[in-house]
Amino acid sequence: MGYQLKKRPYTDEEAKTLLAPVMSPESTDWHYNKHHMGYVAKLNEIEEKLKNSDRSAANANFAEFSELKRQESFNHAGMVLHDVFWDNLGGDGDISGAAEIKAAIEKDFGSFDAWKADFIATATGAKNSGWGLLVLDKLGGNRLRNVQVDFHNFGAFWGAVPLVACDVFEHAYYHKDGPNRGAYIKNFVENLHWNRIEQMYKDA
Repeated sequence: MGYQLKKRPYTDEEAKTLLAPVMSPESTDWHYNKHHMGYVAKLNEIEEKLKNSDRSAANANFAEFSELKRQESFNHAGMVLHDVFWDNLGGDGDISGAAEIKAAIEKDFGSFDAWKADFIATATGAKNSGWGLLVLDKLGGNRLRNVQVDFHNFGAFWGAVPLVACDVFEHAYYHKDGPNRGAYIKNFVENLHWNRIEQMYKDA
């Protein structure tokens, strides 16, 4: 059956209104129905090609199998982080009703405002191709941490579960905010749906 595009917790039409503070209506459509879907489709294509790829030819310079394995992690990470990205959005940024994740953030960052400042700085400082993430670092003390990941799969922490994923590839914000990445990130944080994020935290 392969990988499937995960449904967002709102319809395409609802997304245009709900996510308008973060992205233009066109971007919400392109980003999900073209870009995100593209990672899922390419991942399935790679999985099929891997079945018959010549493993005996693998080497560090170039071989079909080696390159497929590199692109497998890139497309898988792109799919997973976008799954989290869409689940994060559509709220009002108010964490007060999500007591468990709020307490965890306050424990690991000192306060919600301190987390927000650190998250915004983390996302702002990512390269042109990258993400700002809040993760539960299960193998590093079971603590929350903000991490900067470039190119989906470079800089990830092993055993860390992404809870908040801010896409800072230019396609996420240029159509609405142009080069003003800071405005996009601020709007992203203010649009977070903390009840869904808390559920992900509990599941993790």
